[in-house]
Amino acid sequence: MPVKFQDYYEILGVQRTATETDIKKAYRKLARKYHPDFNPNSKTAEDKFKQVQEAYEVLSDADKRKKYDQLGAAWKNGAEFTPPPNWEGFDFDQMFGRGAGRPGGRARQAPPQGGGGFSDFFETLFGGVGGMGGFGRGAAEAEAELALPLEEMHRGATRRLNVRIGDSQNSIEVRIPPGARDESRIRVPGGGLNGGDLYVRLKLEHHPHFTVKGDDTETEVAITPWEAALGTSVEVPTLDGRAEIRIPAGITSGQKLRLKGQGMNIRGGGRGDHFVKLKIAVPKHLTAEEKKLFQELARVSTFNPRNGLEF
Repeated sequence: MPVKFQDYYEILGVQRTATETDIKKAYRKLARKYHPDFNPNSKTAEDKFKQVQEAYEVLSDADKRKKYDQLGAAWKNGAEFTPPPNWEGFDFDQMFGRGAGRPGGRARQAPPQGGGGFSDFFETLFGGVGGMGGFGRGAAEAEAELALPLEEMHRGATRRLNVRIGDSQNSIEVRIPPGARDESRIRVPGGGLNGGDLYVRLKLEHHPHFTVKGDDTETEVAITPWEAALGTSVEVPTLDGRAEIRIPAGITSGQKLRLKGQGMNIRGGGRGDHFVKLKIAVPKHLTAEEKKLFQELARVSTFNPRNGLEF
């Protein structure tokens, strides 16, 4: 019976020139989308999952991909392939005229019965493959989400995460390395479905004092009008505690001062910077003495911040 050609690149939605990373990324996305454990009542999803698993089984293996490309490149989508008689006694090199009869050529075994859900096309080219547990319930990657405070992203931590994988609830220890970032993923080998990997996506919790911009942190600090005019030293919060910073005279609201090397830890070494954004705060309620002093300042000062503006 003729065997229909399977375009594995089309199934994964990648180009024939796709890298190993491209193929793995496409597989992860589709495997999560179509896995039967997440689509228990969809026969279409189960069939699609089998196709995705089969395509990845071939394209993620350098030898299988090479053999598939050598044969598949000669076909157009939808073409039929009929193996030669007694094909199971041939090496692939012999079958396609590359090094026919050379010593040491390995013969392929005939496909076993019930090859675990692989298509006839796959089993014809590669034989039955055991050890995958069968499609639909084989090993597959899973993903979970873990919210963390900024300090644990910065310093690293160990968390125990309760994750529902398929029909079971698992308690998994997750080690977060120093310098983790929002939306980064931690791989937990064997923590997924049936021994597949679990990927924990980190989410940065809101911090009351800091914002993160890449490797840098930033905080806003309020100062008085006279501190801005005269200059001063103030304490400001950092990831390592409080630090003293010198504010130069004549600074304006919105200006930023940098504390070098006091930002986020960076994977592989080093740290980002910490920025202090200054905000000039004006008192809402004045004592009689304060009001008198401001009135005197207004009388003697020649400063006009609106000079040069045209209306």
